[in-house]
Amino acid sequence: MRKKYNFIDDGYNSELVEKTLFNNIFEIPEIEKPEKIIIPKSLTPFSERKKSKDRDTAICFYEHDYKFADIVYNTASFVSELKNYSAFVSPDCSLYRDMPLCLQITNTYFNRAIGSFIQNNGIYTIPNVRWSDERTYTTCKLPEKVAFLGVPKNSIVSIGTYGCIKGNENKYYFKAGLDAMLRELTPKVVLVYGNMPDDIFENYVRYTKFIQYKDWISARKGGNRNGNN
Repeated sequence: MRKKYNFIDDGYNSELVEKTLFNNIFEIPEIEKPEKIIIPKSLTPFSERKKSKDRDTAICFYEHDYKFADIVYNTASFVSELKNYSAFVSPDCSLYRDMPLCLQITNTYFNRAIGSFIQNNGIYTIPNVRWSDERTYTTCKLPEKVAFLGVPKNSIVSIGTYGCIKGNENKYYFKAGLDAMLRELTPKVVLVYGNMPDDIFENYVRYTKFIQYKDWISARKGGNRNGNN
């Protein structure tokens, strides 16, 4: 049985945002723009980190949420360990299209709050950007594009395609959100965990630098990075 957690007793992990800036109406925490862009050699899922001998890697969260629940609820206890790696990608808390919008905003909050906390502890942090449908990447329902709040412009971001682009409907929303993200944030570098099919990415590779990384299983079979596009 998976462990159950409760935020209420400790004020929803308020210590995560004690040193954080808030510059949007939803008070999604800000991950600050780094002084320089660092491209990690590889991306390692949080739950697999102890199987990897590579310390020149960024810890990422492109896996089921329950596999990284411990760091969401007990973030501070992992800081010293995370300093052994070259970078940290903020958690990929799930945003499902059929998920209540208030919970999608909450998961976006924890993505940025944990990223900001880790950054404030001296670890190079790359914002993970996740969206669901047009409610998160346009202003059709909300006054701000919640999927992009708290992420610096003209910098480096990370996205995951693994498990997110199967079927025409998933591809449609992924591509629409990708288009909106590139227009809104104008990133200089986009890390991509998983496949980069031409029917989604071919129109965008001329506008920014994409760095593709194989998913964990494929990478274990031979080489992590697929190369620059």
